[in-house]
Amino acid sequence: MKILGLDSSGIVASVAIVEDENLIAEYTVNYKKTHSQTLLPMLDELVKMTELDLDTIDAIAVAAGPGSFTGLRIGSATAKGLGLALKKPLVEIPTVDALAYNLYDSRALICPIMDARRSQVYTGIYRFQEHKLVTVEAQMAVPMAEMIEKLNARGEEVVFLGDGVPVFGKMIQENLKVPYSFAPAHVNKQRAAAVAALGEIYVKEGKIVTAMEHVPEYLRVSQAERERAQKLQEEKASEKNS
Repeated sequence: MKILGLDSSGIVASVAIVEDENLIAEYTVNYKKTHSQTLLPMLDELVKMTELDLDTIDAIAVAAGPGSFTGLRIGSATAKGLGLALKKPLVEIPTVDALAYNLYDSRALICPIMDARRSQVYTGIYRFQEHKLVTVEAQMAVPMAEMIEKLNARGEEVVFLGDGVPVFGKMIQENLKVPYSFAPAHVNKQRAAAVAALGEIYVKEGKIVTAMEHVPEYLRVSQAERERAQKLQEEKASEKNS
């Protein structure tokens, strides 16, 4: 089985091919460029380097959210376009699950944290049991302080990863009361290889959608939508007072 993986849910842009549990190629960039500039050129380069015929892939796995609103839209649009053109199914991989899968067979609890701004994180709690990723608490958008309380209440060792670590590392050091560590550089950010590897598992379990059915999972409304809602509330309040 051959799976194309795409992840543009955060700062990192990543493309990978996994075939029969074997990573064929991965192109990952964590730099100051927009994913609309990088994702398709990266895929094109990967195709050239591996002499890949895209018609031979079985499915397209995409990091479906949460994450950056713009990044998720770019990733989803790319996956949908490829799925429609190639007539291939899509596999929707929860972004936080894919991050956790980087730390395969970790003995500690795994807590991915993605910076969601406004002191919040996209996060979840995971563990491995019998070599399988188990969701202890599903991905969510919560204040980092609340996640620290959850982990303290569990009383278990935990390992953190994700772009939220540099942002909330000091808070973790000052407030977490259980043993903890931070994942090293080669596994601490989004990787399309993890998305594709999980995608292979999902396909075998029948967890696929058509390109037309796919929509990103944002978990919360965008800043623009929040501002619009606030403006409408203010306008209604002003009308009542007038």
